[in-house]
Amino acid sequence: MKVRFVFVVFILLLSLTIFAASPSLITAAKKEGKVVVYSITSRIKNAAEAFENKYGIKVEAYNLKGYELIEKVAKEVGGGIVGADFVIAQDGGRIFGELIEPGYLYNYVPEDMMSIIPEEYQNPLRLSIITKVFLYNSETFTYPPVLNVWAFTDPKYKGRFFFKDPFKEGVNMNFLTMITKPEIAEELAAAYERYYGKPIELTTENAGYEWIKGILENGLVLMKSDTTMAESIGVKGQGIDKIGLCTYSKVRYRETKNLALLPIAAMDPFAGFYYPSYLMMVSNAAHPNAAKLFIEFLLTEEGFEPWAGSEGTYSSNPNIRPHPGDFSFEIWEKLLVGEDPEFLFNNRLDVEEFWNEYAY
Repeated sequence: MKVRFVFVVFILLLSLTIFAASPSLITAAKKEGKVVVYSITSRIKNAAEAFENKYGIKVEAYNLKGYELIEKVAKEVGGGIVGADFVIAQDGGRIFGELIEPGYLYNYVPEDMMSIIPEEYQNPLRLSIITKVFLYNSETFTYPPVLNVWAFTDPKYKGRFFFKDPFKEGVNMNFLTMITKPEIAEELAAAYERYYGKPIELTTENAGYEWIKGILENGLVLMKSDTTMAESIGVKGQGIDKIGLCTYSKVRYRETKNLALLPIAAMDPFAGFYYPSYLMMVSNAAHPNAAKLFIEFLLTEEGFEPWAGSEGTYSSNPNIRPHPGDFSFEIWEKLLVGEDPEFLFNNRLDVEEFWNEYAY
């Protein structure tokens, strides 16, 4: 038993040492003295503070909306203007087509992380995976009020489905695009038959488009933000019967804002969607070594701490466990619709045009 204990301690100590950045990188980064990051998540401010305290390197961190970040980087790098050194970005289709393909961003995986981060998360490098799930008011309902996404096309649920405006956050339009992918559309068609008891009769290209049309014609409520959505759904004492496809991390408002929120993990045929946040180097970075050091820091437990305080966000580093009480991402991955950047790049415009046809 004693030998086993010593061995376990040795393994734990070894796991800590693999995260140590190389002395030469630290020296080069400190010589640069500064790093600039554009980020789609406001929690970068907390990570920046921890990085500054650890290495004494000044961080300029800017929190931008996804589309703002893409447009800003394209304009700056395309115009020869020095701005960010690296980015934390989302919206895989646009990142692929508008920033990676033109060479404005490039991939960097810290050497110490190559054997830790799963290969499928390395190119482009992911910081995290973020989930959006169907949430309901757990005070109004003891159990989920619906278990099939086609309920939101049913007149008896008219006006009860909340969704963030997909033109205010690209990942929502990505979700709508992904459900038109043939294999996912087939799952939707099967779910339609389970809900309505008869095969779907298409008036559009496939069941994905049919679902989009159906929710729009059934009083879909478009929200400006996931925060507003969570607050509208989860308020107590008012018998709220609405359901929203919302950022899962908003369930932290159960404690911070006294809201009643729970996910519908058993929703048929999917419980929501997930998307990555990407860590990418900017091609004309003025402080590349400091950027590389910060990227490596964010992939450690210490650097990821600002995102680890609630459900719904999962590090690409499998050694960083999910928030207590949450499922692992391996479980959520089987329940949610993922992103295919190439499919999104080639098909999103068609879905945007379809949306506009029925939404306005």
